Amino acid sequence: MPPELATERLRLRLRDGRDAEWNLELIAEDPSQESRPLDEERKRLDAQRRAADERGFGVYAIEVADTGEPVGYCGLVTTRATPAQPELAYELLRRHVGSGYATEAAAAVAEAAFDSGIPVLWAIVERWNAPSFRVLEKLGFRPSRVTGDGGKVLVWLYRKAPRGRHRARG
Repeated sequence: MPPELATERLRLRLRDGRDAEWNLELIAEDPSQESRPLDEERKRLDAQRRAADERGFGVYAIEVADTGEPVGYCGLVTTRATPAQPELAYELLRRHVGSGYATEAAAAVAEAAFDSGIPVLWAIVERWNAPSFRVLEKLGFRPSRVTGDGGKVLVWLYRKAPRGRHRARG
């Protein structure tokens, strides 16, 4: 997948250590997440970028095209999925939720994934997260199964590449 994507309102670029400060703000918005020192977060995100370069896909910082303001992230991960069929993951800073940015960014990432030869994408959402279900429904994801993980109820959704859109990954 390309290192940068663009939509009408957004610019997406593979994230790295430059994104540590706002990413720590995002982490702090979730009380179940444990924060880390800024220098450690920079190193973690730089390592994530190197892994994306090696794997061919990763996580993009989402920025407002006109201002460069970071609003969140969106990309492909393999935490609970596989490199052949990765998981689409996204999260926005709370002040940007409801703007349509998640749908716009996720659509751009999904299209780039299919263009790069990925035949199936997964999305894994906690059952309570109605806004994420709405985003994924707009993008054509369909429920597959429900699992449990440490007391959380997770709904697995998938989307196949449109016929003729993906090609064999080489």
